[in-house]
Amino acid sequence: MTTVGAVFRPQNAPERLRPVARGAEAAGLDELWLWEDCFLESGIASAAAALAWTERLRVGVGLLPVPLRNAALTAMEAATLHRLFPGRVTLAVGHGVQEWMGQVGARAESPLTLLREHLAALRALLGGESVSTDGRYVRLDAVALDYPPHGAAPVLSGATGPRTLRLSGEAADGSVLVAGTGPHGVRRARELIDEGRTAAGRADAHRVVVYLLAATGPDAAERLRGELAAKKDGEAFGVAGDVAAVADAVERLAEAGADSVILEPTADEPDTEAFVRFTAERVRPLVAR
Repeated sequence: MTTVGAVFRPQNAPERLRPVARGAEAAGLDELWLWEDCFLESGIASAAAALAWTERLRVGVGLLPVPLRNAALTAMEAATLHRLFPGRVTLAVGHGVQEWMGQVGARAESPLTLLREHLAALRALLGGESVSTDGRYVRLDAVALDYPPHGAAPVLSGATGPRTLRLSGEAADGSVLVAGTGPHGVRRARELIDEGRTAAGRADAHRVVVYLLAATGPDAAERLRGELAAKKDGEAFGVAGDVAAVADAVERLAEAGADSVILEPTADEPDTEAFVRFTAERVRPLVAR
């Protein structure tokens, strides 16, 4: 089954989140995803608010930059959300934008090592374990959560390059692929993820979430071209047009191996609430489920 969601981009002021979240729930959206982009909005605070304002809506954060976060603090925040809103939370962690990490003095010499250590500690803590580790970046001494999640609390990883995709397959419970990733990129990502899973002897499920840049309306093509032109990597895959065109793009990504396709509006989307309704009420029913 393909999950269809939408992104509330942090270019929107925080006070815009409440009507968007409530509108998403009313429209029947599968998932609303949030970002923790520097220096816009907090992923955890925004997720907690969106979850509290709604009753059924699932909320994802993709992603939390690990250079900014102590693994124990990430675990505490994640566990709190999972206990307060069971079954409605998806969190992803990742390298973060290296330029931003440098701005705050948190840039790691080895982002891959940091992500590997953070994932291992975070998943163990959320699993209720007592963790002692003395890694290059993550150091914990008999740390255990007093209130771990009651059930499963999957941790996803943002992933782009081959090494990070393999690591995500090895050490995370799912992967988040950036907008611009087309069907070929999804297939290749699945191959690399599976290489990591095989190396780690993993046979559990691994969810692949893909952001899809989408625009609709009379100026959709122009807005999409501008957004794709600003991207530095990826396949520059996106869709502009009517509901049939958008649904077709979603299905192409799903056929390539995406479990969840999250529609990402352009930064200059004029009506985020309408975009969310369009996703939930018009695109979602057309996608093969």
